[in-house]
Amino acid sequence: MGRSAFALVLALALAVCVAPVERKCLLSGSWRSDTSCRMVVSTLDKDNRFSGFYLPGPAAGYSELLTSPLEGSQQDTELVPQPTFSFTVNWKLQDSETARTSVFLGQCYVDPKGEETLHALWLLREAADSPADDWKGTRIGTSTFTRIK
Repeated sequence: MGRSAFALVLALALAVCVAPVERKCLLSGSWRSDTSCRMVVSTLDKDNRFSGFYLPGPAAGYSELLTSPLEGSQQDTELVPQPTFSFTVNWKLQDSETARTSVFLGQCYVDPKGEETLHALWLLREAADSPADDWKGTRIGTSTFTRIK
């Protein structure tokens, strides 16, 4: 019985040593979207909140947009290695008479090679002049971000 117990302990120890390490996805760092926008995210605080900046790219089609602040939160990677996240961008515009805000909601994925991508759904809200114009104030879309190394 001593030998079989030793063999079991040895087998378990080897299984732990060769088990694949699960990669965790963190939003901190620099990202590029599929429309060439850039996002820089600060280190997450103890409550998994972050801030940063969103820099629109030429493919976004809004030349009046300036680098704008973002704030958000990420699900705890101790609970899930591929967390969900959300953030808000309050756009700074060259024409300060127009107000725009975007919200992004998505998930961070890690592929088998360790490459991280963010898949997000976004809503862009522009101020409307009246309730009659409210229908044209919101746009919806998707973005995919890859980490800038």
